[in-house]
Amino acid sequence: MTKVTVLGSINLDTTYSIPRIPLPGETMHVNGVSSAAGGKGANQAVAAARSGVDVSFIGRVGKDHGGEFMLDTMKKEGINLDNVLVDEDIETGSAVIMLDENGQNSILVDAGANGEVSVKQVEAAEDTIANSDYIIAQFETPVEVTIAAFKIAKKHGVKTILNPAPAHEISDELLSLTDIITPNETESSLITGIEVNEEADMTKTAEHFRNKGVETTLITLGSRGVFYSSSVGKGFVKAFKVKAVDTTGAGDTFIGALSSVLKADYSNIEDAIKYGQQASSITVQGAGAMPSIPTREKVTEVYGG
Repeated sequence: MTKVTVLGSINLDTTYSIPRIPLPGETMHVNGVSSAAGGKGANQAVAAARSGVDVSFIGRVGKDHGGEFMLDTMKKEGINLDNVLVDEDIETGSAVIMLDENGQNSILVDAGANGEVSVKQVEAAEDTIANSDYIIAQFETPVEVTIAAFKIAKKHGVKTILNPAPAHEISDELLSLTDIITPNETESSLITGIEVNEEADMTKTAEHFRNKGVETTLITLGSRGVFYSSSVGKGFVKAFKVKAVDTTGAGDTFIGALSSVLKADYSNIEDAIKYGQQASSITVQGAGAMPSIPTREKVTEVYGG
């Protein structure tokens, strides 16, 4: 069985359903408020677990109701939490999501305990990382922690997946430790300065990352699908057309699901991308990120085996 370790954020999400994103200075009544488990890291871990693989998590929560809720939620998904610490001095991470009637969102994140994940904590998880096929990280925990984790992964021949969100400049050191990078088109442009419009732009972006040491680039393009460039070739995998209710967690579902089926030599990269997109297309048709992430059985039911 594939083994995936996720280093990342654990958040309690609060979603405000609104007609549209407010203008600066505008006050707006909301149509409803809901809370759910979230955090990019936790979402990705749940997506992988629901796709039937062995998942471990490295992270931190506060000693509060939100932390208890998140740990209980992740335990129920069968995720190994041996490397998740409970911090008595800072609260569990949280996010406020403004969700408009077209399913688009704007998100505010308070790192909370996620910002306290440490290099020491990652070093203590070396055996877990070493026994994995993939380790996934995002930018909702400290960058130096990701670098430390990816160094351990490289030492043991474990493939590294970097989801560069929220987007910011990435050091050459981290890129040199990254096997697969998965920005969306906006993140890609912010990181590289290359506007992503045509295929030539995407090829140029992949070359930029490859020159920094990144073997494979996957650029998620929303309704247009996914562009990939790797040692096995490059191309597009088209998106599945659905009516989006809530796009929160779509990218996280894609990454977690993809990691559950991608072979180490990338020989099935198109099929893995297709499966990731099938899973994320189901996620966006439900409300809330984690509650809408499908199981492998659900994906098979909707799209066939």
